[in-house]
Amino acid sequence: MRILLTTTSFQDTPGPHHDALKKSGFEIVADRGPLTESQMLNHANSGFDGFLNGDDVITARVIDAALPRLRVIAKYGIGLDSIDVQHATAKKLAVLYTPGVNHTTVAEHCIGLMIALAKHFWPHLRSTKKGEWKRITGNELFGKTIAVLGVGRIGKEVIKRAAAFDMKSIGYDVYWDDKFAKQYNVPRAATVLDAIRDADVVSLHMNLDEKNRGMFNKDLLSKMKKGAYLINTARGGLVVEKDIAEACKSGHLGGYAADVLDKEPQVPDHPFREIDNVIVTPHVGSRTFESVERQAMRAVLNLVNFLNGDKDYIQANQF
Repeated sequence: MRILLTTTSFQDTPGPHHDALKKSGFEIVADRGPLTESQMLNHANSGFDGFLNGDDVITARVIDAALPRLRVIAKYGIGLDSIDVQHATAKKLAVLYTPGVNHTTVAEHCIGLMIALAKHFWPHLRSTKKGEWKRITGNELFGKTIAVLGVGRIGKEVIKRAAAFDMKSIGYDVYWDDKFAKQYNVPRAATVLDAIRDADVVSLHMNLDEKNRGMFNKDLLSKMKKGAYLINTARGGLVVEKDIAEACKSGHLGGYAADVLDKEPQVPDHPFREIDNVIVTPHVGSRTFESVERQAMRAVLNLVNFLNGDKDYIQANQF
């Protein structure tokens, strides 16, 4: 068996996942993603039985080029928007993923970004590193309202942590866990607009698809409470970045903090770079030693077990 390994946090973080993959006996070819479609095409044409991938671009063209040898795409993570899952399903190609392994660490990162915006960490850190002593008055999170869009595993963990700040939560999701909502006193908003209209903080925890791509554009941002913070640890494509930049510069948004961009890595002339109330981290919300080990082990087990005929794997598509 020949496997293409592209996820960098898997490769860069020590742990038992390396031994587990080595013990499989498979031939491992490593590259450093996220890889573009053309880079993935080059690999696909060389022949692989499985991909153990991160956010690499796996289009219908890549899938077709890798077939018939390719048997499985084992995603290291839960976001599948960079994979043409519909085409993989049509070709009866299994797409595996790793739900339930990184929700706590992403929620912690979300809270950290929220605090950083409220207390102006970026301009303060930048000034003190330069030997200056410039002070900006911040805001408490106590008593504020947070709208959580997407109340799945990560959204729930954010709500739990927000409760420790005595924040009030409101949720929006197509699916709804009544038991959890009652336990944490979370009302369900009927629409995204209903959720965000009066929120002091809006936190995104949704999957990305063509229905919600660019959802937070100039129009929707204008309907948010003036001075509110927007946190995005989900997918960069959920927002229109130039509209975010303008809303932050005008002061309509109190700030935007994200762990994701629409195009990663960041392009040199990105509109966020010169705006003090925009904080961007390089897609590291799930990159902790603890989370990487959980996620990597699940991804390895998915891949190895599937190729060896063991039923212990988690499949995202059905056919």
